[in-house]
Amino acid sequence: MKYVAMIYGNQAKWESFPVEAWPEAIARQEAFNRKYRETGELLGAYGLADAAAARLVRREDGAPAVTDGPYLETKEYLASFYLLDCDSAERAQQIAADMPFADVDPVELWPVLHESAADV
Repeated sequence: MKYVAMIYGNQAKWESFPVEAWPEAIARQEAFNRKYRETGELLGAYGLADAAAARLVRREDGAPAVTDGPYLETKEYLASFYLLDCDSAERAQQIAADMPFADVDPVELWPVLHESAADV
């Protein structure tokens, strides 16, 4: 079963993180990524741009209509997401709890109910 694990953040949170702590934080995250890529349970890890770079795209009269995003008006926004492939929900929960900052902020875990076939 596949799962999406999501981490939320906000600009104030990132700015409050000490500059000298970033290298260790990144190293811890890369170690986590490497560990679960090697088990085959981490299919992808994606860090997203700041919310100021998000765009909303709609179709109007057959053409893209683009406005500033994100969709939800909130201080928190999706900062990164991970695609997991696990044998059970319990295993996905164990991996999410092993994320480097799961002791500080929760990781949102969603089962993926449908995946489009790659050969379609």
